[in-house]
Amino acid sequence: MTSPLTLAESGPIDGRPVLVLHGGGGPATVAPIAEHFAATTRTLLPTHPGWDGTARPEGLSSVAGLAAGYLRLLRDRRLSDVLVVGSSLGGWIGAELAAADTEGLISGLVLMNAVGIEVAGEPVQDFFALDARGVAEHAYHDSERFYVDPATLPAERLAVLRANSAALRVFSGGPGMSDPALRPRLAAVEAPTLVLWGESDRIATPAYGKEYAASFGNARFETVAEAGHLPHLEQPAPTFALLDAFAAQTGGRSAPFQDLP
Repeated sequence: MTSPLTLAESGPIDGRPVLVLHGGGGPATVAPIAEHFAATTRTLLPTHPGWDGTARPEGLSSVAGLAAGYLRLLRDRRLSDVLVVGSSLGGWIGAELAAADTEGLISGLVLMNAVGIEVAGEPVQDFFALDARGVAEHAYHDSERFYVDPATLPAERLAVLRANSAALRVFSGGPGMSDPALRPRLAAVEAPTLVLWGESDRIATPAYGKEYAASFGNARFETVAEAGHLPHLEQPAPTFALLDAFAAQTGGRSAPFQDLP
């Protein structure tokens, strides 16, 4: 990233750093995660270049490029013992970031309904082929609760959503949302990894998530009932309980972590 990074920081400056990476919906979709951690620890919530009206530097068009930028951020800030939490596309960025972390700056990785790998027989849903109703039906357990009719939104908000979708298409490479070169590299990731999945996700299924977890050498797969692609929005209490337990078990540790409650 060659342009200034849009970054929101909150929480105690001396707490364990938590880097929260959003998916295609933008930073608002993971703001509750950042707020949750900021109550007790240092939290960083970047806006990926190209989202919410931010500029995308010329030549920056890959998840690997985003991950490299965030790795530079950790180095420049002299941050270590970092917990990385990524949702959807943010999980893909987090996986790439952990795979590229040769200095051991990351001590814990959480992938929440992440995309980014290829799994035979379990393709990621073509998000770009869905209308707003289809997105709600595929992404949420309770689609009626979260469906928003685009006709009710102001023109400015619709423009932001369209620009975010365009940025998602650029970085994801299109409907497949995967990099065939990523999965073979994940076995070398040393940071303990929690792969957390909403059971009702139809964008990337729980079966896809299980394969994601199996790609790592030190990972666990956990599910959240009655939740879809964004479990922290539909079922915050059980989701945050799993996140908190994982954070407590991994801070400053490199050994395999114990079973979560």
